[in-house]
Amino acid sequence: KQAYQIEADFVLDASGFGRVLPRLLDLEEPSCLPPRKAIFTHIEDHISPQEPEYDRNKILISVHPENHDVWYWLIPFSNGTCSFGVVGEPEFFEQYPEDKLAALQQLANEEPGLASLLRNAKYPNPVGELGGYSANVKRLATEHYALLGNAGEFLDPVFSSGVTIAMKSAQFAADCVVRQLNGEVVDWQEEYSERLMVGVNTFRTYVEGWYNGTLQDVIFYQAPNPRIKQMISAILAGYAWDTENPYVKQSEQRLSTLAELVRGEGF
Repeated sequence: KQAYQIEADFVLDASGFGRVLPRLLDLEEPSCLPPRKAIFTHIEDHISPQEPEYDRNKILISVHPENHDVWYWLIPFSNGTCSFGVVGEPEFFEQYPEDKLAALQQLANEEPGLASLLRNAKYPNPVGELGGYSANVKRLATEHYALLGNAGEFLDPVFSSGVTIAMKSAQFAADCVVRQLNGEVVDWQEEYSERLMVGVNTFRTYVEGWYNGTLQDVIFYQAPNPRIKQMISAILAGYAWDTENPYVKQSEQRLSTLAELVRGEGF
């Protein structure tokens, strides 16, 4: 292919996992999250429409019964198929067959709810694998460029926070770019990076809480306070920048305290 050069007043990098500018400008740095990987495929689920425990309009997230930091996703499609996958640390998968299809089927059978739901499932497609996806950068933006979504920091697929962060980063960057191109002086650190990191850091609290068990203790608590449940649900639904929500403003402290309360039944 013939090389060519483009000149621009500003560059927005929305290259996702390609991470073009972080690689070219040596912006990459290790994520604070442990490396994890996912194995996944599309299956013909053959789940009965009369199945009382399953709603095809919702994504099902399940937790491995013996390893709370290992979780499954089951995403239904309208044609009777599902995206099915498992996420865990690389060492966890070493105890399973090298054949990823056999490993995925064995893992499905280890979670009782999934074993029942997928008892008639067919696995006609190859199994994919994705690892080391968590990423971070030294800098999100300058007066010359901004990193959007996964090109900047990617946390984890749980709660689909990457989608929200991608959309928010585009929203914040577009506002700054328009103003800069119109002659205004923009403080990209304060008006873009710090603003974006409010939500990223909030999501980080709940991602880390999912894996260390604090958030799971809260989610699976049988008698939740409706107001607190609403506030945490709002964050996981994408409202991670709403600083009027105390579980955004002091996310780590609030979640830790809440987990202690539900564990001690002092809720």
